[in-house]
Amino acid sequence: MTNPIRFQPVPRSAIYVHVADQIRDAILNRSLPSGERLPPERELAQQFGVSRATIREALRHLQAQGLLAPHGRTSPMQAASPDAAVDRFREALTHVVQLQNVPLPDLIELRVAIETAAMTRAAAAPVEAHLAEARAALEEMERPQISPVEFHEADVAFHVALVAASGNQALALVMLAVRDSIRLHLDEALRGRSFATIRPRVVEEHRGLLRAIERGNAKSAATLLRAHLSEFYGT
Repeated sequence: MTNPIRFQPVPRSAIYVHVADQIRDAILNRSLPSGERLPPERELAQQFGVSRATIREALRHLQAQGLLAPHGRTSPMQAASPDAAVDRFREALTHVVQLQNVPLPDLIELRVAIETAAMTRAAAAPVEAHLAEARAALEEMERPQISPVEFHEADVAFHVALVAASGNQALALVMLAVRDSIRLHLDEALRGRSFATIRPRVVEEHRGLLRAIERGNAKSAATLLRAHLSEFYGT
């Protein structure tokens, strides 16, 4: 052969990865339910046939992914709640958005896509408990003595609640994951602008969104949403 193919040696996977894979599978298939404690490190080391140092590395790996949580300073790890994994996903996405310098128009387009799909479902068959959360967030935004920081939090909570009102868990999870990126841009959008001036308009636009969904008018809600986001962020 004149040009023989040359292959590179295949690196051996770290042993802790295989340990972590088995524990991860047990968590994801519910064999190890949320809140259930793992056996002590010594017992795990015996079951896997590895050192306790390898077990500790695997547990740290899974904790960083939000799949395990400490039960106490000396107690074994336990399977984390689903919210912990969502938090890790949310944090990771926020970091990626910042590191990649994702432009604001792209984030607005993502928000419009998520919220329009959610509002279509919510207008047809809303989850009343989440509509109640949206109403509560709007009432908070209307509170006379609310601070700008509290207003920002209520604004984000309002939009998250409307998406959750769709009953679509996938849309709700994605909205939760992007909410910190939303908050970052909300802070930027409000910087240098008079809070007292923009607040009444923002509150009124939110009232319109909620009213459209309560009346089952998905088309109106989508139109109001796009206008609200485009005008507010200047895109």
